[in-house]
Amino acid sequence: MRRGFSNLAVENDEDGIDITPMLDVVFIMLIFFIVTASFVKESGIEVNRPDASTSTAKPRASILVAINDLGEIWINKRQIDVGQVRANIERLHAENPQGTVVVQADEEAKTKTLVAVMDAAREAGVTNVSLATEKK
Repeated sequence: MRRGFSNLAVENDEDGIDITPMLDVVFIMLIFFIVTASFVKESGIEVNRPDASTSTAKPRASILVAINDLGEIWINKRQIDVGQVRANIERLHAENPQGTVVVQADEEAKTKTLVAVMDAAREAGVTNVSLATEKK
């Protein structure tokens, strides 16, 4: 009778489904989607950009800075002070040195704030600074 129970225990171990290959495929697909995904960068607020007939798209705009009509400056969904723009751009530019800075200024934003942001970006070492507009 003992022999019958020992054979039964061995059969139960072999009857299980091995899901290791399925997990391997799932992890490989996960890695593939993470590597190929393009993440959308947002400045944090929506602004009314001015119209321009000569506007062109920037494919690698990695640093977005928004200026609203009240003169508030937003980077990565956080409102910052004019004095903090340079440090934030330096940090983001260190993460992606090939990226560019795009300033999304509202139509009613003051030129003084726009110039201060663009100067801070250039002082941070970014030479490619653009102004976002709407295509006419």
